[in-house]
Amino acid sequence: AEGAGESGASAAGITGLSAASLPTPHQRSAIRLNHSPQSRRSAAVNAFYKMQANGTGGQEPEPEPEPQVSCRNGESSSSAAGAVHSNGLLSSANNGLPSTESPASDTSTKKKKRLSQSDEDVIRLIGQHLHGLGLNQTVDLLMQESGCRLEHPAATKFRNHVMEGEWEKAESDLNELKALMHSPSAVVVRVQSPLSISTVRCVNRMKFLLLQQKYLEYLEDGKVLEALQVLRAELTPLKYNTERIHVLSGYLMCSHPDDLRAKAEWEGKGTASRSKLLDKLQTYLPPSVMLPPRRLQTLLRQAVELQRDRCLYHNTKLDSGLDNVSLLIDHVCSRKQFPCYTQQILTEHCNEVWFCKFSNDGTKLASGSKDTTVIIWQVDPDSLQLKQLKTLEGHAYGVSYLAWSPDDSYLIACGPDDCSELWLWSVQTGELRTKMSQSHEDSLTSVAWNPDGKRFVTGGQRGQFYQCDLDGNLLDSWEGVRVQCLWCVSDGRTVLASDTHQRIRGYNFEDLTDRNIVQEDHPIMSFTVSKNGRLALLNVATQGVHLWDLQDRVLVRKYQGVTQGFYTIHSCFGGYNEDFIASGSEDHKVYIWHKRSELPIAELTGHTRTVNCVSWNPVLPGLMASASDDGTVRVWGPAPFLDSQETEGLTGCYSMDS
Repeated sequence: AEGAGESGASAAGITGLSAASLPTPHQRSAIRLNHSPQSRRSAAVNAFYKMQANGTGGQEPEPEPEPQVSCRNGESSSSAAGAVHSNGLLSSANNGLPSTESPASDTSTKKKKRLSQSDEDVIRLIGQHLHGLGLNQTVDLLMQESGCRLEHPAATKFRNHVMEGEWEKAESDLNELKALMHSPSAVVVRVQSPLSISTVRCVNRMKFLLLQQKYLEYLEDGKVLEALQVLRAELTPLKYNTERIHVLSGYLMCSHPDDLRAKAEWEGKGTASRSKLLDKLQTYLPPSVMLPPRRLQTLLRQAVELQRDRCLYHNTKLDSGLDNVSLLIDHVCSRKQFPCYTQQILTEHCNEVWFCKFSNDGTKLASGSKDTTVIIWQVDPDSLQLKQLKTLEGHAYGVSYLAWSPDDSYLIACGPDDCSELWLWSVQTGELRTKMSQSHEDSLTSVAWNPDGKRFVTGGQRGQFYQCDLDGNLLDSWEGVRVQCLWCVSDGRTVLASDTHQRIRGYNFEDLTDRNIVQEDHPIMSFTVSKNGRLALLNVATQGVHLWDLQDRVLVRKYQGVTQGFYTIHSCFGGYNEDFIASGSEDHKVYIWHKRSELPIAELTGHTRTVNCVSWNPVLPGLMASASDDGTVRVWGPAPFLDSQETEGLTGCYSMDS
């Protein structure tokens, strides 16, 4: 309180001076003699800047020479009094109080905004990125003006020695860095628990990487004796990664540098290999000492990937690069780019259409109908239009299931429950290769191809479960299994079958073993499996669509919205990377969900009766087909007209119109 009063009195006394009577340097010295250091400085400076604000003018006092400082957030402090902050920057010794050296330093402190920890991090990230672009003068100016430091001086010295190939000096630098490495923020590569690794072991790993580079460069230069000395006297005593040392010793036999680079998968002596080495070394240092390599690009890439992952309609390849991405806007895909719009209505069938399936290469669609025919359609990948290619006739009971062979050269057609026959067609010629029937008492309603394309399994609810060759010859059979739906696992031995006991079991035809995998509380009407074999999509009577993890044998999600009674409805995985799920429904709609969301992202209208089956093109993620009891197959694709902004995926909408 006393200091404030004294300062105020002094300021009041000086404010009355005219411009002509502005204190001279001699008078300023007299003022400093009459007051305490803080009061004298505050009174003189306040009086001077108040006269400037009032337009009285006057000559600015000459500031005293400013001491050499290194500040954390623009706060002045003597470099001698500064201490290393936890982020590798020098913190102010006077806890943010302004220096009392001169008016100039006081005003600069007032003008500079105090930087938060996140602000400092951003400045360092920007500085690292600019440094990578070669804008070093800009980096120097940024660090000087912000008062931050890009990395610890020891790290800078270490970086320079590595890039210049001064290996002895770089090893010496490790002793200085050792004290900075004991930090919870240090990152250790290929290790489960970074904190469990001692600093000594980290240093040894870094030293090993340095010596490995030194050894390889000696070999490339033809200095075999020097390389051998490094191997024996420096690398081996570390007792680290003995297996790798054996590999390195084998490089001594390389007769040519090109042979060495090829066997070691190494870029050779120079900037490229040393930069890669530095990237590895940086992972052992805390970010306060040296930032991880290309940290800003990593964060931006993660942000873009997260936005894409959260985008409900993203249906294209995930490009991990940033070159084709605008960082100025959020990523949002428009629903108009999604297969939610009727592209074509196929009306060539004259009765209920029970099934449809795209070929594995995406070039054809097969549809089966109650009218006893199978129609094969050709897909135009550019216009997404389908045209009739072949009609396969003679299925007396109608066609309720179709299966393409792995190479799409054959197509198998099955009938409904009372059908004991199976048809195997040559797609190219349209000729019937095999018509299989073991007994008139059989029911062959489902089929699945073995991955080798030379065998298939078939079965039905009357207890048939056969494995056959392409000529319909019975190879194996499993007694007493009432099959509803089948799927062959990629191992070529196991077959998944849903049965009348509301379960899916795995059957091994080689060792004749079986095991329970999925158990539901209601009948499983159909199921399909993802390409990677991990997930199964089930249509469950009165329950709807369920997603199961076959490996963990747990129910993952129950998708909402679909109307599922006791009709056999076939759902599917689809979209790029199978991120989406589509299913027909007894309420005449097609439902689409994102795999991770139980609520539908689209309900497609247009059919007038039950939608029995949905198939998503495995190659063209923007193309989908649905088959219905209304006698039509609908082809779904993006909106027919997209403006340039929507084409780039910059807008989003959610409308339920078809």
